[in-house]
Amino acid sequence: MSVKLLYEGKAKKVFATQNPNQVLVEFKDDATAFNGQKRGQIAGKGLINASLSAHLFRLLGQHGIPTHFVDDPKPRHLLVERLSIVPLEVVVRNRVAGSLQKRTGLEDGTILDFPVVEMYYKSDDLGDPLLNDDHIRVLNLAGVELTARLKDEALGVNAVLSPYLEGRGLILVDFKLEFGITDEGVLKLGDEISPDTCRLWDKETGKKLDKDRFRQDLGTVEEAYQEVHDRIVSR
Repeated sequence: MSVKLLYEGKAKKVFATQNPNQVLVEFKDDATAFNGQKRGQIAGKGLINASLSAHLFRLLGQHGIPTHFVDDPKPRHLLVERLSIVPLEVVVRNRVAGSLQKRTGLEDGTILDFPVVEMYYKSDDLGDPLLNDDHIRVLNLAGVELTARLKDEALGVNAVLSPYLEGRGLILVDFKLEFGITDEGVLKLGDEISPDTCRLWDKETGKKLDKDRFRQDLGTVEEAYQEVHDRIVSR
């Protein structure tokens, strides 16, 4: 199915296919944190993240949320629509953690009164800085209407995923999404949904079951990813 390598990033390889509107994405076991300052590998991560993403993209599609997902033709690979990616990372936060804790001083794990949506500029050189709506307009990254749609779509994803994951004993603390636009001008969710892009805590114990275990040297990283996969996909 794949023809040639188009791009290789920190966590994925992207291949052309015979369909010019589709690409094949291979998920790697490589792991990075802190804008690439920390590097390592998480055994089996590519297999798990591809499988989880396929499962959750299907779930979102069933709820009317457009995604780039087409198929999962073989392990650690997704066949997806080619998108022109909007250069913004959209983060939805349900509880205080990570940079939000540092910026607000609120206690880690505090439940927010409502989901908070943040936008970050996708720029490795600048360290993916947090932007407000005026910054986005000044930098011509997205218009007012598109920015509003990104927020609405992200909240729609949250409304589906949060209760679904809670039913599997997982708290969706926060998560990062990326969106893109098809050649026909349709906005769709892209990238992946996995412990790499979501903070997931055990509902009963508060144990971290996501990439923070790698970031913070907490150990048992592979086991945490596998547990998330088993709870979501195997049920």
